[in-house]
Amino acid sequence: MQERQLEILRAIVDEYVATQEPVGSKLIAERHPMGVSPATIRNDMAILEDAGLITQPHTSAGRIPTNTGYRLFVDKLAQIKPLSSAERRAIETFLSHSFDRDDLFIRTAKILAQLTKLVAVIQYPDENKVVLAGTANLARTGAQESAASIFPILEALEEQVILLRLLADSSSNIQVRIGDEQREKNLQTTSVVTVGYEVDGHSTGALGVLGPTRMDYAQTIATVNTVARYIGQFLGGNTHG
Repeated sequence: MQERQLEILRAIVDEYVATQEPVGSKLIAERHPMGVSPATIRNDMAILEDAGLITQPHTSAGRIPTNTGYRLFVDKLAQIKPLSSAERRAIETFLSHSFDRDDLFIRTAKILAQLTKLVAVIQYPDENKVVLAGTANLARTGAQESAASIFPILEALEEQVILLRLLADSSSNIQVRIGDEQREKNLQTTSVVTVGYEVDGHSTGALGVLGPTRMDYAQTIATVNTVARYIGQFLGGNTHG
């Protein structure tokens, strides 16, 4: 795979995440100058399509990423953008107002859901107990998701055991599971980003977000990582019971 073809894949993912519209060669040539013509970009898109990284929905002239395309993007192409100081300050301030441990976890789930516009899940330290926030975000992810496709996801999220399973493999490294990489059948139209958090250097719990496969992976990974670090610091400070 040539460097330019990978850049075209990155452009398609970025544009599709931003607009939810299939991406054409003309738009890539205009918005992501690569020094080549739309015809050359079209040829490269055909190669990406043959490789199973992008696909053409219906009769649209544009292309959208496949789950395989998203996986390559996450593994090789996503440029993680650190949170701004204002965003970090907002997290710290919001969490600092919690009055006990339960409130801290509720606030953590809430701020994570707000910042990512996804569903947030957080596990209590060393406990089979989770807090969920942001399920309404599923309905806001765009017209392509019908009520019928959202219902199985909501049903799965009601099961405590499924939520715990989502976080079960979490480690100190961010993990991203895309589409059918998920074991839970009802969640195979979604992606999950999870990470473990540490208290005083010991891994004790995990948190993550769930949303459409066309989520903004770079921003989501940065947010999940940052929130995990803050929850570890707050719990380690022993100021919340």
